[in-house]
Amino acid sequence: MTDISIQRRPKVEVGDWAAGLPPLLAQILARRGIAEAQQLDLGAKQLPHFNLLKGTDVAAKILADAIARQQAICICGDFDADGATSTALMVSVLQALSAQRVSYIVPNRFADGYGLSPAVVAQAQQQGAEIIVTVDSGISCHAGVAAAKAAGMTVIITDHHLPGAQLPNADVIVNPNQPNCEFPSPNIAGVGVAFYVLLALRNELRERGIETPNLAQWLDLVAVGTVADVVKLDGVNRILVQQGLQRIRAGYCRPGIAALLQVANRDPQQLQASDLGFAIGPRINAAGRLDDMAAGIECLLAQNLAQAQELASQLDALNKARRNIETEMREEAEAYVAQLNADGDRLPAALVLYQAGWHQGVVGIVAGRVKEQCHRPVIAFADSDDGYLKGSARSIPGLHIRDVLERVHSLYPHLIERFGGHAMAAGLSLAHENLNEFRQAFTQQVEIWLGDEELTRTIWSDGELDADYLQEPFVRQLEAYGPWGQGFPEPIFDGEFRIVDHRVVGERHLKLVLETPQRVVVDAIAFNIDLKIWPDDSVQRLHAAYKVQLNHFRGRTSVQLQLEHFYALR
Repeated sequence: MTDISIQRRPKVEVGDWAAGLPPLLAQILARRGIAEAQQLDLGAKQLPHFNLLKGTDVAAKILADAIARQQAICICGDFDADGATSTALMVSVLQALSAQRVSYIVPNRFADGYGLSPAVVAQAQQQGAEIIVTVDSGISCHAGVAAAKAAGMTVIITDHHLPGAQLPNADVIVNPNQPNCEFPSPNIAGVGVAFYVLLALRNELRERGIETPNLAQWLDLVAVGTVADVVKLDGVNRILVQQGLQRIRAGYCRPGIAALLQVANRDPQQLQASDLGFAIGPRINAAGRLDDMAAGIECLLAQNLAQAQELASQLDALNKARRNIETEMREEAEAYVAQLNADGDRLPAALVLYQAGWHQGVVGIVAGRVKEQCHRPVIAFADSDDGYLKGSARSIPGLHIRDVLERVHSLYPHLIERFGGHAMAAGLSLAHENLNEFRQAFTQQVEIWLGDEELTRTIWSDGELDADYLQEPFVRQLEAYGPWGQGFPEPIFDGEFRIVDHRVVGERHLKLVLETPQRVVVDAIAFNIDLKIWPDDSVQRLHAAYKVQLNHFRGRTSVQLQLEHFYALR
């Protein structure tokens, strides 16, 4: 079984910037790196200038000239939500800036593989493309860039993934992680990089005396892609997400996002960053996982709500199909893990999973679910049409998954055919006959990198909440200091409660009514419980780590605890 530890965050020094804030809230923010009042200002004016992002000036001049000459521009995207929002952003803004010959290609996950390949370049040639702009991809696409250059095309790479030892021979590369780039946020998502290139383009056009629209109206796309890609919410990303959220809440978002919120039953006015990750992102991703990401991009590009609603319904149906496939695969993976753990021994330091018949488009989600359950780095493999196993890797804090793959590749160069990614997620291909040797080599490297402390899941709590805090005003105050997410974690609290009532809702969710030590009653919910353990009528008290949130139901708003982990007190 997975070891889980609830630890309380240590108290930190709080400066004068927190004057006027409740001490608890000041502590929460200080523990997440807030050290001055300016960091709490999430206005667009606080964004760093686009000229700090290396290559934006060159990219802007190329694109401005292309618009003036009405050259054919082809956007090459990626088949996830970051890639889809990046593609929709680039296509939509270029058209708004008077580019009349703009098209896009998204590689098919199953037929083309990742990124700008020679096959994708051939498709762009058939469309008559003169300029290729990659979004959320390209930094590792040496062969594709070479093919495009050989065909006489201009290539602009916009990406955020970590580069290899050599950069592709593009006309310009815009990537905050490339050498000698002074941009203060290496964590910006692919859609954020594309947005910054477009900011530079807008400035270039204005210097040429051309009127341009305000790009703030596209920040809803930037927010969705940033949250869906689970990048670290540093200062720059928090501003981009907050600005996009504010526009969506106010009703200023494109029809596609409005339609996706409708099918997900989310109220735009109550929208939180987590909704972008759990409601919108998966529906866009479902197109790329099971079918063709064009459906997701076309939804985001839809010009009216009726068209967007039709496409959003298609995406919702794909997402339901994806969930069914995922459930079956996850159950098989969990059975494998249970077998490993059958004799009570501790799980290995890493899990490498494969089952014939698994769906290539869903292995990443399965890897993520098993990682959450077991607190181990996980790689899940599926068969692909090219004869190789395609794997998706998900990591835990303390392990840079791409670096481990690079280490395995350097020690055993015959094992991995291709790989790429970043700290918490990566993809790779290998021959079927190399799977067992790879499993051994990968697990061995993880054992070197991780100790017992990292292999114990730690839930960091901001302490115990008095009943006075379990009220709507405090929860709204917490929400106001978001967005919360990766790298700026939503506060978790812990404490003891008496169980007043409990029942199973849905398939595996536990709905509870709890009483605090101060005799205040509050609703709570725990998702995906172990039905072999809960509900247990003999348990009267529990200790829980929880998030405090507002539940909006049938026009009524109430405080609800979302239990992250809990155990019985006997």
